[in-house]
Amino acid sequence: MASDDSSAAASGSVRPEIDVEALARLLDGEHAGVRDLVRTNLAAHSSVLDDAERLDREAFRERVRDVAVTMAGTGQTGMGFPAAYGGGDDIGASVAAFETLAFGDLSVLVKVGVQFGLFGGAILQLGTARHHDAYLADLVAGRLLGCFAMTESGHGSNVQALGTVARYDAAAGEFVITTEGEAARKDYIGNAARHAELAVVFAQLEVGGEARGVHALIVPLRSGGEVLEGVEIEDDGLKMGLNGVDNGRIRFHGVRVPREALLNRFADVTPEGAYVSSIDNPDRRFFTMLGTLVQGRVCVGGAGVSVAKVALTLAVKYAVRRRQFGASPGAGEQLLLDYGLHQRRLLPLLARTYALHFAQDAVRGQLHAVFSGDDDSPQARRRLESRAAGMKALGTWHATRTVQECREACGGAGYLAVNRFAALKADSDVFTTFEGDNHVLLQLVAKGLLTDHAGEFEDLDQLGMVRYVTGLAVETVIEKTSAHKLLERVRDLLPGGDEWDREAGLLDPEYQLAMVRFREEHMLGGLARRLKAGVDGGGDPGAVFSSVQDHVIALAHAHAERLVLESFVDAVKALPDGGNKAALKLLCDLHALTVIEADRAWFMEHGRLTVQRSKAISREVNDLCREVRPLAVDLVDAWRIPPQLLRAPDLLG
Repeated sequence: MASDDSSAAASGSVRPEIDVEALARLLDGEHAGVRDLVRTNLAAHSSVLDDAERLDREAFRERVRDVAVTMAGTGQTGMGFPAAYGGGDDIGASVAAFETLAFGDLSVLVKVGVQFGLFGGAILQLGTARHHDAYLADLVAGRLLGCFAMTESGHGSNVQALGTVARYDAAAGEFVITTEGEAARKDYIGNAARHAELAVVFAQLEVGGEARGVHALIVPLRSGGEVLEGVEIEDDGLKMGLNGVDNGRIRFHGVRVPREALLNRFADVTPEGAYVSSIDNPDRRFFTMLGTLVQGRVCVGGAGVSVAKVALTLAVKYAVRRRQFGASPGAGEQLLLDYGLHQRRLLPLLARTYALHFAQDAVRGQLHAVFSGDDDSPQARRRLESRAAGMKALGTWHATRTVQECREACGGAGYLAVNRFAALKADSDVFTTFEGDNHVLLQLVAKGLLTDHAGEFEDLDQLGMVRYVTGLAVETVIEKTSAHKLLERVRDLLPGGDEWDREAGLLDPEYQLAMVRFREEHMLGGLARRLKAGVDGGGDPGAVFSSVQDHVIALAHAHAERLVLESFVDAVKALPDGGNKAALKLLCDLHALTVIEADRAWFMEHGRLTVQRSKAISREVNDLCREVRPLAVDLVDAWRIPPQLLRAPDLLG
């Protein structure tokens, strides 16, 4: 138990007694072993945090590579690969390892993610035995470094419009890779500037003069450290952060690779030049291919939650040792965390971090079920893609917000580079951008909601989705959503009929869930009506969709928030009675009411929150903050961040 200062505000209720070790075991879950392995490795290599400031960029890049390769030797980075190639045969464990790795230097995290998640994951998921046998063993061991060359300067998130072309030369039995103009250069590619020997290159496939859409091929970049003929590589230069990762630009000038270089799980080209695929529809083939790479989004969302944990641990521990001003004459200076405002700044973020932790558990389990074959239906894959997109957006935005608030909460000391916030802020900022821009991902989430992840889901581009929705009755769109089904059930449980949201207790989880479910359902119906009205009124579907994009994002955000709260409520319900359950119930209530409070204007506009009840929620949030305050140190200690990584001498002493 952490000691509590006598000045901590008393709530009048019995303070839960937290069993920190038991809570840590709960949070680590079924992958506690791999998480402990990663923690041990992080502690052993904690000096890399100092190297980021001590070494010049080139030397730091080499240091980061060495750490990543050394960690590969322990097995922590290969958990998701088949045992036959030195892996652990456990996708869930690989995600847990990546989440935990985010407690340390984030250049190491991203280097590992590029090498084993993106490059290795593409070969594993898009290739077949010939590629696995040729590359995976060396890749998993860290002997073969590569990169994932998808993004282009002129195309960004629009992967279907990539400009790099791979033309099949049937006479030679080779593909010819060409960068067609500056907009088609591969850009921001991690590992490319210095270390990658191979690249998984995404390009427009042309066979017999016919375009076949985007496919992936393995293309050599270097031999013996020297860039190969026809390949042009340029360093992206100094970045805001993550300067231990060698991002680069790549251009291909007629580079030839054998026919077997095509990653052919979903499509192939015969030696004679015939294109064959088990998936006839080109859009469905494209989305199926990208869907196999969803693990990256799950990992980045989880890494964002871990970054928030580091920031909060520093800020909370500083706030229970730093004193400022006096509460009353002669009483001495008061601890920062005993101030109501400081509690309001940090403790809702602490509660949200726990909420996102349990939501990440859910999406990780969903990922494992799909990729292990336990639940590999098309519908399960679409639900996973949607949930991964929503959790990635919420997790990474939360990291950005939390790091900033915690930095400010630590005053001038938080601004000193030695206290980790500078690196946390600079290195995690891009999480909102890579593995999919968050706003683009939320449009994917909304698309799934509007179509109920229908069988036609993969076939629908933006305009097709609008036409699909406008062809349905609005009631049909609403009835298909899970939020509608859940809300109907909850309305039967809560008192007051139509007044359920005004008469239920604020701390009743069914009330809290009903509020976020109502918001999601109402936004879904409203969006469907706006789309139908625009198209029925003669509007161009593209222009109509553009005019409602704010509504699209709001709906997706509301949906993801509902999933997060459901995960937290379910986790609390599953615990045995005792201090840990009581503590997590406080956090769950704090998170739920903070979510409602943050959108109180919407709830009031839509008749679900009176002025009096809105004020009552704010009072309750303040009360919950006071109740959580004595527990805060135990709650951050349960994350078990190695002390060597809390490199903040001015904050922690």
